[in-house]
Amino acid sequence: MPTQISGITHTLQQTIDVLSQPVDGSAAMLDCDFRLPSVDAMKSIISLIREIVFPGYFDSTYVDHRMQHYAIGVSVDRLFTVLVNQISRGFITEECIEHESAQAEKRAQEIALNFIRRLPELRRVLYTDVQAIFHNDPAVSNSSEIIFCYPVVQAMIHYRVAHELFTMGVPVIPRILTELAHSLTGIDIHPGATIGEYFSIDHGTGVVIGETCIIGNHVTLYQGVTLGAKSFTLDDDGHPLNLPRHPIIEDHVTIYSNASVLGRITVGHHSVIGGNVWLTESVRPHSRILQRKASSTLYTDGAGI
Repeated sequence: MPTQISGITHTLQQTIDVLSQPVDGSAAMLDCDFRLPSVDAMKSIISLIREIVFPGYFDSTYVDHRMQHYAIGVSVDRLFTVLVNQISRGFITEECIEHESAQAEKRAQEIALNFIRRLPELRRVLYTDVQAIFHNDPAVSNSSEIIFCYPVVQAMIHYRVAHELFTMGVPVIPRILTELAHSLTGIDIHPGATIGEYFSIDHGTGVVIGETCIIGNHVTLYQGVTLGAKSFTLDDDGHPLNLPRHPIIEDHVTIYSNASVLGRITVGHHSVIGGNVWLTESVRPHSRILQRKASSTLYTDGAGI
């Protein structure tokens, strides 16, 4: 038995020694030897913002209306602390400036405070999203059902928070926030996309919105819609350039399920894009773009397909 235990210990130690060494190509990813942003902290940020924006819906304990001001104050204070910590980690991780951590924290404090100032406007815009869903879906009985149950509300909280931080120049963290929403809801929105007020996604699963997409006000998407890039411009070394490459969707546009709108094209205001449409050219305002009638040609054993 002692010999067997010794063999197990030796095997474990050998494996630990190997795992402690970098693999080929990992040095560039792991050469910053300090604390990274925390995914659990990102979840905490969203949880705090949900409690602040929708008081009473997601609070861990019941809060009387008379105590709401105090409860929001506690949540805002906690939010500021977590934001400063995580934003400073983001700067340090991206720039590998451990020796300048005090500078990173100062920048993080300025950004976190600016974000806190924007919370009232963030709340207002999120409520317009709830209103848009209420007016677009006859299956909804009241706004509380939307806030509690609709995945687009979760996705838009993540996106709108991430977009604010993205526009402030915060690295890494905005992508973590939107990818958390992606994994929870199946809705994939890049934090760099610009989305106006009264935005609605019905069902939501499989929606993709690219980084340079610009969406106006009162726009409705259905499940499976892709607002993506058609091609990439490459630099002299063959690397893709980060240029505008996603659609511009003007006000009061509806895009139905599984439509793909690709490239830097413009969908004019008050247009309707039908389901399963593949669109790569701009369309004028008040357009109705529908898929062609399905072919009724019959094939045998796959011949002719």
